[in-house]
Amino acid sequence: MYKVLTLNNIAVEGLRRFPSDRYELASEISQPDAIVLRSHDMHDMDIATSVAVIGRAGAGTNNIPVEAMSARGVPVFNAPGANANAVKELAIAGLLIGARNLRDAADYVKGLNKADDALSKAIEAGKKQFVGFELPGRTLGVIGLGAVGVVVANAALDLGMKVVGFDPKMTVRNAWQLSSGVEQSEALDQLFQNADAVTCHVPLVEATKGMVNRERLGRMNDGAILINFARGGVADNDAVIEALNSGKLHAYICDFPTPELIEHPKVVALPHLGASTTEAEENCAIMVVDNVRDYLENGNIRFSVNFPECRLPRMDAHRITITNANVPNMVGQISTCLADAGLNIEDLLNKSLGELAYTMVDVNGPVAEQTRQQLRGIEGVLTLRNLGKPVT
Repeated sequence: MYKVLTLNNIAVEGLRRFPSDRYELASEISQPDAIVLRSHDMHDMDIATSVAVIGRAGAGTNNIPVEAMSARGVPVFNAPGANANAVKELAIAGLLIGARNLRDAADYVKGLNKADDALSKAIEAGKKQFVGFELPGRTLGVIGLGAVGVVVANAALDLGMKVVGFDPKMTVRNAWQLSSGVEQSEALDQLFQNADAVTCHVPLVEATKGMVNRERLGRMNDGAILINFARGGVADNDAVIEALNSGKLHAYICDFPTPELIEHPKVVALPHLGASTTEAEENCAIMVVDNVRDYLENGNIRFSVNFPECRLPRMDAHRITITNANVPNMVGQISTCLADAGLNIEDLLNKSLGELAYTMVDVNGPVAEQTRQQLRGIEGVLTLRNLGKPVT
């Protein structure tokens, strides 16, 4: 029986994918095998040594101590792309809100409070101050061409915009999904040059902190729109406010309110609505539960932020998985140890990512505790899991 600790309300459609005869789920549980969460901050949490895997039903993992988990040999899964449509719709809405002054226009009407005849006159007299611009022919810069950035770029292209994207680490999978009409910029500074709008879709890491800065904003056309549904720290708020005050920026639409942003009349700050749709929450939960379960039962890794992707089809064999430091001769030592125990390797897969390596081994018989202890004793081994034969 696997024990799963849930730290937030996870969509029921996802949790149902844990078979009740093999999984115990609870918001308070001792010695869990896995943790599934959304936004709970785990950085000050005492994470039990029994935890073998952590899954976040969302894309960002800033609320999880990923580096510490890597040192313990614990993979952290996320759900990239599961909320892509939800964020895409919000980014396109942000473009329309900024271009057509929709927030200010709606606030104006709410504040009229006049009788019918006077109301009609006030509406006609006031609408002139909310004249906006249309999107076709305008240039949109898309920072980050991951699962979200690609669908945003494609949607903006369908709206008649000229779209320029930037992502030096774009995956082949996402490249196949990107429309051929999207131009790719070789430099971030170039993306901002003469842009009428820029939208951000990158994780918050050291390299992306403050990447939307004063100099880059200055390269945009006057009266441009900035959209940020990625992470608050991606944009330098002081530089954004300065650009809003000077007229360089016409509007800033974001998902990360701060006191200074809330007070600014040209900022539309939303309460972190990026993935707040029923469909996105269900998609994220289903995706992360499926991957956590596949790891617990089969050792397969897909969509981990700190481990290499590693999937090996199950056969009628006994499986062990080993996480270790990425150093030479590790596979050789593992193979020798299994051979000394009289076990024949029927299949093996070894992958690495940075300083970590992960090995899946199928052998023709059960791996005795003595052999497992010998494997754990190899210098550099962080974890060993004995999965046995596949459950039918």
